[in-house]
Amino acid sequence: MGYVRVSSADQNLTRQIEQLQQIGVDILYQEKASGADRHRPILQQLLQDLQEGDRIWVTDLTRITRSTAELFELVAYIQKKGANLQSIKDTWLDVTSENPYSQFLLTVMGGVNQLERDLIRMRQREGIEIAKQKGKYVGRVEKYHEKHPNLEQALALYAQCE
Repeated sequence: MGYVRVSSADQNLTRQIEQLQQIGVDILYQEKASGADRHRPILQQLLQDLQEGDRIWVTDLTRITRSTAELFELVAYIQKKGANLQSIKDTWLDVTSENPYSQFLLTVMGGVNQLERDLIRMRQREGIEIAKQKGKYVGRVEKYHEKHPNLEQALALYAQCE
């Protein structure tokens, strides 16, 4: 079984899907959600479906999580179920054994992934701050507000149902 993830709905899963299909993965769990979100429903479903002897394939570890702590939790859960996690890119990964080198590399790569996520957030905050200083940042557009063009119609329809 394989898990593919992109961070937003407008991104494409095709490259990851093709890579996993090339190595014979036929059951795919596909998700469009941030790796920072710990409660991704498709990942939770995969973990729930996981059985002893199963192997979860990812194209690289950042697809399953960018959090070091969550990576360790996931690996522990997968090991407890008697399953395995494998990555096409991270060929050193072997969570089936007590290999100290594998555990060390898992720690290092988990830290690198966490650092990458933290740097993304930092650059995003810096960009927003610069845009605010230049008067170009307006924030998210409010979906519904007092001057929304359909507000009166919605309130009238609501009043009819009472």
